Amino acid sequence: MSHALLVIAHGSRDPRHAATVHALTGRVRALRPGLRVETAFLDFNTPTVGQALSSLYLSGVREVVALPLLLTRAFHAKSDIPAALAESTSRLPGLSVRVADVLGPSPLLLTALERRLSEAGLTPADRATTAVVLASAGSTDPEAIVVIAETAREWRRTGWCAVRPAFASAALPRTEDAVRALRAEGFERVAVAPYVIAPGRLPDRITAGAEAAGADVVADVLGAAPELARLLLHRFDAAAATTPARLPALSA
Repeated sequence: MSHALLVIAHGSRDPRHAATVHALTGRVRALRPGLRVETAFLDFNTPTVGQALSSLYLSGVREVVALPLLLTRAFHAKSDIPAALAESTSRLPGLSVRVADVLGPSPLLLTALERRLSEAGLTPADRATTAVVLASAGSTDPEAIVVIAETAREWRRTGWCAVRPAFASAALPRTEDAVRALRAEGFERVAVAPYVIAPGRLPDRITAGAEAAGADVVADVLGAAPELARLLLHRFDAAAATTPARLPALSA
């Protein structure tokens, strides 16, 4: 039997979050008919990881690729998801789980960011005169912060006159401070590109900060962009070709 894909999202009290995640997984199904694609959430929404894996198992699935719907390897990717997967594999005999890489970094994410800025009104001709704030949710994990900064530097090389990272929580600068700093440096046009997948409290904070600081352009979240759907399949294919990961042992 071929592998099933289990996309594991963070979850949110905001109903737009789950709706966006389901729209994205629906696009993945459309790109690859015949692939079983299911969704689970770490918090706030159902099914949980354990519930989703139990459902797959009861339907006869024994090979699963678990894909963290995360842009960086922060706490959820390093701790929460492995623990949830270990709990399920310990009680479901014969279940094999391969864990895919998180989504970032990837050129496809930069292309999705470009798409959202284009939809917000920017054109290729605007690159040389527009500074961009790459606004992420934020993390207490230093590795995640470094990846966001490196992503901003990589994106700058594509022709934008400046790209600066910002964060909605846990790290600095905030979106509004980054917008004001770029304006103070003399950039006439400043755009904010949310580097988040789905709507929710922190993306709303990004938008509010951008608008409060007078950003000229505020793009939408990445959402169900076709580039994200393709990236999920790339991560799935890479993981399906590997041996199952050793999941952490559960404490007694």
